[in-house]
Amino acid sequence: MKEIKTDVTFKVYDSINKLEEPIQNLMLQAVEIRKKAYAPYSNFRVGAAILLDNGKVVTGSNQENAAYPSGLCAERTAIFYTGANYPDQKIIAIAVSACSDTKITKAPIPPCGACRQSMFEYEVKQSEPIKLFCMGGEGEIIESHSISNILPFHFDRSML
Repeated sequence: MKEIKTDVTFKVYDSINKLEEPIQNLMLQAVEIRKKAYAPYSNFRVGAAILLDNGKVVTGSNQENAAYPSGLCAERTAIFYTGANYPDQKIIAIAVSACSDTKITKAPIPPCGACRQSMFEYEVKQSEPIKLFCMGGEGEIIESHSISNILPFHFDRSML
């Protein structure tokens, strides 16, 4: 028998004000687009903002649908739009903010598994890490230096 051990490190910031200015602006855009989420069933709003190497920012919010699972998460909305419209641009960072309409969410909320896999695909494509910043409705922000950091036992094209 053999064991596999993973070790991940995250940075934690007390608030948006503690982030470097470009990332602070990116997170503020994630917060703003979160307000435009269509979430009549879950009452859980998510916004994602993606910073490209050309300085462009792409945003997306979750879009629910009564015919589950026809909706789409904010992270995939933004990353698929980026892939379709800016296929040759590298992604520098992704900021995600999530909150509930019914309670205060202060803890950082990470992406779901499907979003992690989708974001990881673009990290593999560009052969460079993508920084990820996650927060709840307010409070602390967690930074991951790479998408692979949050998907340690990942699946990618090399396995096909």
